[in-house]
This record gives sequence, structure tokens and C-alpha cells, in this order.
Amino acid sequence: MTVRDLARKCIRDIISYEPGKPIEELKRELGIKSVIKLASNENPVGLSPKALSAILKAAKNVNRYPDGNSFYLREKLSKFLGVGKNEIIFGNGSNEIIEFVVRAYLDAGEEVVISEPTFLIYKIVVAIQGGKSVIVPLKNFTYDLPAMKKAITPNTKIVFISNPNNPTGTSVGRKEFEEFLKGLPRNVIVIVDEAYNEFVERKDFPKALDYINKANVIVLRTFSKAHGLSGLRIGYGVAKPELIEYMEKVRQPFNINLLAQVAALASLEDIKFIDGIRRLVLKEKHSIYNSLDKMGIDYVKSDTNFILINVKRNSREVFNEMLKQGVIVRDMAAYDLKNYIRVTVGKKTENERFIKILKKIVDSR
Repeated sequence: MTVRDLARKCIRDIISYEPGKPIEELKRELGIKSVIKLASNENPVGLSPKALSAILKAAKNVNRYPDGNSFYLREKLSKFLGVGKNEIIFGNGSNEIIEFVVRAYLDAGEEVVISEPTFLIYKIVVAIQGGKSVIVPLKNFTYDLPAMKKAITPNTKIVFISNPNNPTGTSVGRKEFEEFLKGLPRNVIVIVDEAYNEFVERKDFPKALDYINKANVIVLRTFSKAHGLSGLRIGYGVAKPELIEYMEKVRQPFNINLLAQVAALASLEDIKFIDGIRRLVLKEKHSIYNSLDKMGIDYVKSDTNFILINVKRNSREVFNEMLKQGVIVRDMAAYDLKNYIRVTVGKKTENERFIKILKKIVDSR
């Protein structure tokens, strides 16, 4: 008997999620001193000064366990969102909320409707639970909600909607979303992942919080993107109390550390800073669009802080060439987008460096 034989059958063929390459790793590998990372859709500026101050103040108390229910953060977020305190659950990143939902509600053999390409973690978590992913392809890089609705069967338990979608950056509008929810079976849970909601520009974007009491809708959000707290791992889910109740049953105690709690709370109190991040990202994103247009490079217009770019050649080659120049982007081959890279919108100097190197690579063809 091999170790593979010992492993659960449902996880034997899972391909582990590969995060964006860390800056320090590239420095070690290639001996490059100046490295910029535009791979993981992080806030290029950093966290709010208020959040940093809160972290430094709380650091002396890390010998104590954190508040297991995140009382003060829950209270603040409840008021900020206009929802009940019992309608919120916190996770070690919004990834953990995905696990809560699947562990709480999906039995082995039940179906989950997922689009592709989308966030790879959905499919992985479903497989770990022994569920069956039913794949519906994107249409023009966007979620095809009518097709996803048709894919729902009596055995369907969950539908994942990433809005805006990672890695394409596209979003669905209010009319499409409401039509999708209309007449949905009562035994189906809809998970709406709004990790990038702060960067949406479209006017008819459906804030999923408005629908949590109209259907079995669970909204996922994060402090990793606009709030700049990726390294502290904190996200949250919002749903009606009856849904939250069973997710809490599978949540481990003390899953949100002390520093993450105080930083997230302070960040919510510094919305002026977050608004500034949004304005910077949107301005720089359109600047990148202009540069790509001048170079004749195709891309997908995005409602996020990243852009999916068609480099019209092997994306792994472009990725590696970028690494040699000290720029980390995301190779999209794992998403079956073999001629695409995804680039995070960074600071002006970072974006200019990326464009300069991309132009050099494209011109060398």
C-alpha cells in the first residue's frame, strides 16, 4: 500500500493552489535587488496609518488569545454595512469562509455549479469535501448566469459567483443577477464573492448585501485587497442568521488573530484612506489601458485592481522574462488561459516599469 492509497480518494488528484511568487524568493533565486510584485492583487500602497498604529499598540498583548468572537470588529462592521451582528462571520481570509460554507452545507456527492475560469479555490474546496463541481464556461470572459441557472439540478446545493470575477476582472449587472435569483430552488445556496467590490466602476453593479434576505445568498468580502491587510489574513461573510449559525459550527476557535482584528477595525475607521486607494488604482488602471492600446495589446476591461492581458504568445515564457527583469506577474496557464498574464495595478512607477519591460518583450518577437 502506498501513501496515495492511504489518502482520501477525493483529494488524490487535486492540484494544489500555487500562490503568486514572493518578492524575497525571487531575490534569492536570481540575486535581483529591485523587485516589484504585480501578481497577487495586493494594495500597492500598504495599510492605513491608523491600522498600523493599532497593530503596534496591540502587539504587546499577543501573549493572550484573541477575542474568539471579534466583538469590537463585529460591532463596527455591523454598523458600517448596515447588517445585524448575527449576520456576520469572520474568516482567516475570505478563503476560510468558502471552507465554512462547503463544510457546513455540502454532503459528499452533491453538486456545486462553478464557472471557469474563476478563482481556483472554489473547485479545490468542493473536491476536498467530496462534492461534484459542475463547470459552466464563461461567455466573453464573463459569468453566463442563464447557463449556470440551467445547470442547476435537484442535486445542486451551492452556486459560486465571483463578482467581479478573478481572473478576468469582469462583472455581472443587477438585472442579470436578479433574473438569476428569480425562481431559484430554495435548497440552493448562492455564494457571491465580492473580494474586489471596492474597485467596481459600473453603475448597475448588484451589491449582494441587498439580497441576503431574499434568497440563500452568502456574501464574501475581504480586508486583503483595498484595505491592504493581505498578510494578516482576514475576511468575512454576510448572510441571514440561519445560514451563519451552521457555518459557526465548523469555525475553529480563535481563527482571527488579535492583530488582524484591531487592524481591520482601524481600517474601517479610515475610509478616507481606502477611498484614496480606490482613486489611485482606478487612475493607474486607465493609464495602463492607454499604454496597452498604444502597443496594440489586447486586454479585458476590468472592474478590479488587476488586468487580464493577452500577450499572444506562451504566457509562461513572458512570465519568466518578466522575472528576469525583477517584475512578478501572474501566469494564467493554470486557468487554461495559456496566452494570458494577469497584472495587478501598482503604483505609477511600478506600472511604468511593467509597461516598459512588456514592450521590450513584445517588440522582441
